[in-house]
Formats: sequence, structure tokens, C-alpha cells
Amino acid sequence: MITDLVQIKRLGEQKRPENERFRRHLKTYRFVERRLRQIAEQTEAAIDCTQCANCCRVATARVTDRDAERLAKFLRIPLGRFLRDYTMETEDEGLVLKRDDKTGCIFLSGNECTVYDARPASCQDFPHLIRGAGSLQSRMWQFIDRACYCPIVYNTLESWKQETEFSPKAK
Repeated sequence: MITDLVQIKRLGEQKRPENERFRRHLKTYRFVERRLRQIAEQTEAAIDCTQCANCCRVATARVTDRDAERLAKFLRIPLGRFLRDYTMETEDEGLVLKRDDKTGCIFLSGNECTVYDARPASCQDFPHLIRGAGSLQSRMWQFIDRACYCPIVYNTLESWKQETEFSPKAK
């Protein structure tokens, strides 16, 4: 299992075309989603996210209305102040937690989330291999980018390729 972030980034980028082919392969291959979920669960259990926290440094965290209310309550501030001070609107994703290019998410301290108990649903479900909106296949497009920064996603995709007997050779 590979957990070195430099290696994950290099290999994830290197395997981007292969992972695109794998995504298409999964659409045509008959697989047991329950088995792929088991593999993802095993990989998640083997990797300690608090040793990495790269998702908090690299990815954005979408915020729903319910998330905003829960976080404002957790921080004991009015909703309007939470929205003004801790979120920003993006063209692609809508409302997200503010972030800094150097440190990542506004709530990241070291490798730990300072609002962990009230974190947004998108953070709770990350990396969306086991949980998330839609089917596993519909979320598959997200995994190609995530395999470049998340050890769980990278290692899970590699295990899924073996499970489904995917041939990495370009066709």
C-alpha cells in the first residue's frame, strides 16, 4: 500500500489516462458493487487520515444549507456571520468553505479538523468511495483527480483494477 504523498501525486498523474480507461471499463464490466465497497472499506481502515489530511489541503469542501446551520451552531455564531467569515461562493461548486493555498481548509489545524464533529457532509463522506450521492459508477469521475492526492482513493482504484481484471494496457 502506497501512502507517500509525493509518490501518490506522481503515480496518480501518471495513471490518469489509465484511470480514465478504467472508469469506462467499469461502465461495461459486470461487477459486484458490494465487493468493490468491501475493498474500499478495507483500504480506508488501513490508512489513518489524520496522518495525511491532504484532502483538506487540496480539495474544496462543499457546504449545504444544513451544513452551514450545523457549523454556525457548533461555532456559536449567527448563520450570517458564519457564511460571511467562513464560506465563499464558487462558480463550479457553489458554496464552499474558505481555504488558503498554503494551508488548505480554514478549519484545518496541522492534520486535524477543528470542527470535526460538525464538518460538512462532503467531508464526512470523503473520499466518496463507500458513501456519497449517486451510484459508485456515477461518482467514478471524481476518483481520477482524487487518486492524485488521496492515498485511499489511489490504493482502492489499484485494488479495484485487480478485482475486475482490468488490463492497464492502452487499447
